[in-house]
Amino acid sequence: MAAVVPDALPDVLAWLVIASFVATAALERYDRKTARTVGAGAWVLFGVFWGVLFPRFAFEMKSFVEGALSLAAVPLCAYAGYQLYSGRDTLFVLSRAVAAMGIIYVPFSSVGFLRQWLVELVSYQTNFVIESLGYNPEFTIAEQNGYHSAFIFTDETGHSYYTYLVLACTGIGSISIFGGLIAAVKAPLRRKLKAFTIAVSIIWMLNVARNVFIALAFGNQWFQFFVDPIMSMVGYGDPGMVSFFIADRVLSQLLAVVALVAILWLVLRDLPELLTVIEDVAYLVTGNEYDLHRTVRTDGGR
Repeated sequence: MAAVVPDALPDVLAWLVIASFVATAALERYDRKTARTVGAGAWVLFGVFWGVLFPRFAFEMKSFVEGALSLAAVPLCAYAGYQLYSGRDTLFVLSRAVAAMGIIYVPFSSVGFLRQWLVELVSYQTNFVIESLGYNPEFTIAEQNGYHSAFIFTDETGHSYYTYLVLACTGIGSISIFGGLIAAVKAPLRRKLKAFTIAVSIIWMLNVARNVFIALAFGNQWFQFFVDPIMSMVGYGDPGMVSFFIADRVLSQLLAVVALVAILWLVLRDLPELLTVIEDVAYLVTGNEYDLHRTVRTDGGR
């Protein structure tokens, strides 16, 4: 849950990044030398994209997890571009994955009616679970985006706690990550569809549970701990926002990282070809080569 509306610059950069990676994937089949050059540029542009998003994550949304990850992505993307240009051709798989991720995600971030449909679908499901648990907040139109996605809890004193869902609350980001990775590897369609179904089903259920948890935690003020230090650290003016900060920016985002790793492990059982991508990411982060195919005793292809 957030109150940040996408700016024009990240949207433009997102389309440029996707176009660059799609071009890389197309050129890979016919002219790998040119593809390496285009792909290196795509990775550098991808780093710029994350650099542009860093202030939003860190300062506007006050998300230390997303802020740290976006900042770390800047040099990692530049290094990936350098490695691809230098001949590490396994990075073509990761490049194809980024292209597919963008094709899945950006239409929802850029096309109004698609974004509204997805946000409202998840909002209605979130509201259904909240009501099933015995809570009855007002479920209404959000002032910020005009979508039926806002929850208003009112306490015994008459004070209201207002939250609303945006695109980031739908799980489409995580779905696009797994969809892109699965689409990028070479494997039988049956196994890819099974892996995608597993990933999307789990992500969708966990995401709705996450939205329910944040709405209830904020609406019922479950986490009013260390109020003054947290307000000073993140700059909130309303003490009630501390419960939102702890539930969303801390607990939910940290647990999301754990959940994504667990989902990846489940997907790998049906699609060990993804180990090549993991090997490349591990190399970019640590500078060491890994043979995970041998470690897990699989013949997953590169």
